Amino acid sequence: MEKLGLRRDIDLALHLPMRYEDETRLVPIASLRDGDTAQVEGTVNHAEVQIRGRRQLVARLADDEGDELVLRFLHFFPSHQKALSEGHRVRVRGEARGGFFGLEMVHPAFKVVDEATPLAAALTPVYPSSAALPQAYLRRAVASGLQRADLGEIIPAALLPQGMSTLREALRFLHQPAPEVSLQALENHSHPAWQRLKFEELLAQQLSQLQAKQERALQVAPAFKLARRGLQDPLQERLLAALPFGLTNAQRRVGDEIATDLQLPVPMNRLLQGDVGSGKTVVAALAAAIAIQNGWQCALMAPTEILAEQHFRKLVTWLEPLNIGVAWLTGSRKGKGRRAMLEMVASGKAGLVVGTHAVIQADVQFAKLGLAIIDEQHRFGVAQRLALRSKLEELTPPGTQALEPHLLMMSATPIPRTLAMTVFADLDISTIDELPPGRTPIVTKVFSLSKRDAVIARLRDDAVQGRQTYWVCPLIEESEHLDLQNATATHAYLADALQGHSVGLLHGRMKPAEKAQVMAAFTSGQTSVLVSTTVIEVGVDVPNASLMVIEHAERFGLSQLHQLRGRVGRGAAASVCVLLYGGPLSSTGKARLKAMAETNDGFEIARRDLEIRGPGEFLGARQSGAQLLRFADLTEDLEMVHVARAAAEVMLRDHRSAAERHVVRWLGSKAEYLKA
Repeated sequence: MEKLGLRRDIDLALHLPMRYEDETRLVPIASLRDGDTAQVEGTVNHAEVQIRGRRQLVARLADDEGDELVLRFLHFFPSHQKALSEGHRVRVRGEARGGFFGLEMVHPAFKVVDEATPLAAALTPVYPSSAALPQAYLRRAVASGLQRADLGEIIPAALLPQGMSTLREALRFLHQPAPEVSLQALENHSHPAWQRLKFEELLAQQLSQLQAKQERALQVAPAFKLARRGLQDPLQERLLAALPFGLTNAQRRVGDEIATDLQLPVPMNRLLQGDVGSGKTVVAALAAAIAIQNGWQCALMAPTEILAEQHFRKLVTWLEPLNIGVAWLTGSRKGKGRRAMLEMVASGKAGLVVGTHAVIQADVQFAKLGLAIIDEQHRFGVAQRLALRSKLEELTPPGTQALEPHLLMMSATPIPRTLAMTVFADLDISTIDELPPGRTPIVTKVFSLSKRDAVIARLRDDAVQGRQTYWVCPLIEESEHLDLQNATATHAYLADALQGHSVGLLHGRMKPAEKAQVMAAFTSGQTSVLVSTTVIEVGVDVPNASLMVIEHAERFGLSQLHQLRGRVGRGAAASVCVLLYGGPLSSTGKARLKAMAETNDGFEIARRDLEIRGPGEFLGARQSGAQLLRFADLTEDLEMVHVARAAAEVMLRDHRSAAERHVVRWLGSKAEYLKA
């Protein structure tokens, strides 16, 4: 029960069936067809344990018309044998299959009855459960929770869409629907009772987002000043002058939006989104320059060491000539090197601290943290983001209000509009919607794995011409060991096929120093082909690499494929991404590969990914794995999102205590996660 989140009566009442079984009527055995799921009743006229390769209990059931059905149990207990003794009247429900001896049901549900035992009056609910929790127990628990739960109306009647039933009526109906109701309307959530539940849920979600935003507005953050000379402060001007490229209009626009936030004494909570390669890092560097100019520190946290190191190298190149200390903290950095970095951070000599989640470990003490930047924010859990914010609280003298650092999150997975309005409604969103000049469009080709050798021949031609290739090995679910085996075998095969050209290997089990060495050889052009697991998914920038091959592309998520494709097309050479798939493809696999072949636009990819997979992937760990929307569908219920948003604004303004009760009813402790 705990695993399913069923702690309170209201949790049980809101634990709704995933499907229903019709036990309200009996079907004559003669009318059964192969594949029908139905309920029959009759008398056992024969039962025996047979040994046919394995022990099995076989019983013959005859209904009142004399027609017979075989019941077969491959796993059974003495209680089964007792219940299915000859002469017992039994009610059975299961799927009829054509067997060797006529129609049979394998492992049907059954119970001993007499002729007066009534049929169910309502459809029988089947609840989401765990292996250890039988449906019969869960049904009783839900029924008693539904009886005890306080289901009084909280939402003012004026804010409810017209014609909606009360919450109590809707829940009673969904737990015990009448037999004549359309099963399709129940199971596809289009029945009016479901509409009430969806509205309740969306309202709770919108209220919690608005509350989180309002609470944040009461918090205090350091207000940075822009020392104006021209339009930028001196440190920003010096940084812009030192860059080997100019900013795009989109980079300037989002840079100004961030600078405006940083001047306010309220914590910024902004998401900077931009397609792969749109230049988010330089915008982050300009934000860091504002914090550092004002005497505060900035922490930049990335999900992997390779990405953190890539940021570190870029930022050191840009900032060190301006006399800004940059510290580097990762899990693999130990001993004297780590102690020296910790000292730089604690003394304030490091204006910028770059690293992985090692940045938030207990022994890291900041002198004055004013801005936290989180790259690929969906890859970090709530607890990690809260820990980063608490680093500034540690510095607050007793009796004074704790300062919050400004928070800038970056993502190369653009958020579709529906998610921006719901799950990310408490964030301000800045979008870089143009790529830097000189980027070449990437052509995407989809081939079956049978064309692998032809792809290797093309790869050899590229290597002769001095161009470089990434070869990404297939993802094997939950097995780093098999991923590694795969990468090693592919590396050996390509090294043999491309003799005379250097082939590198990169995977997650390598030590950071080894990874750095392999990446340096590829970046400098010594290595022609880099065979890799998905560790190169984000942030790696080698302009000379113009071919990306992804083996077994059907095993990757759509946003991950788009991220990987974005590793090429960073120079002047025409770039190609080859997706090799193994058959047969599932409908989801086909939809992903089709989307990749049809568009390079990150926003269109994100929209299609939401359609294919639903919002879970985009949320990452924003709700710590607890999805806030169980009933509403963001692609189908967009109209209701607008209605819930408007109602939430009125409810928070005019009925605040009701709003708080509604959020607690629906979200319980999950509402806390929204503060991250």
